[in-house]
Amino acid sequence: MDKKVALITGASRGIGRATAIKFAKENIHVVALARTVGALEELEDDITAAGGSCTLIPQDLKDVQLLENLGPALADRLGRLDIFIANAGLLGTLGPLAHASPKEVEMIFKVNVLANQALIRTLDPLLRQSEDAHVVTVLTSPGAKAGRAYWGVYGATKAALDSLTNAYAQEVEQTHIKVHGYNPGAVRTKMRAQAMPGEDPETLPPPEEAAEEIFKLVSEA
Repeated sequence: MDKKVALITGASRGIGRATAIKFAKENIHVVALARTVGALEELEDDITAAGGSCTLIPQDLKDVQLLENLGPALADRLGRLDIFIANAGLLGTLGPLAHASPKEVEMIFKVNVLANQALIRTLDPLLRQSEDAHVVTVLTSPGAKAGRAYWGVYGATKAALDSLTNAYAQEVEQTHIKVHGYNPGAVRTKMRAQAMPGEDPETLPPPEEAAEEIFKLVSEA
């Protein structure tokens, strides 16, 4: 693989999908990871139509243990990894902490925190081999992370991801890996509509604007 390679989680819709298409147009080979096979195949069609290339990984991040072999598999198939965009996230049910289901809390922590730590662990050897590697974790607003009412579980996972991001950034300071925490703000996505059902989505910027900002992070740092 003579192109740069970027792994993007949650690549089948929203910011992840827009970022995958943007990267593909910039001659970056996209490894697109998401749960839905049909949506991944549609993404592949769009990337191919744009003259790009991609590898599809249908994977549910709740199956954390299955992520262990991802790094070695990418090494065998592509031989490199230069960019990791930790975009996938699960909102869950917004409501009082006292009403939160233990099963749902565990599921949200698996997707938003445990899966990202597992991905960093399995991808770190490949990223260290790159001469210009970038990791971008998609975070949330400071208010949600600080403990906003009814956002407690989701906010706690994003606060944990923020902490993981800062720790990893310090751990790789002496390498070629650059780590970025990115807050896209309010964006016209399905998750935003789920969180704010009364909001007019047309008043929000499209995911493509976030994709442009993410591309700048990994190309201008």
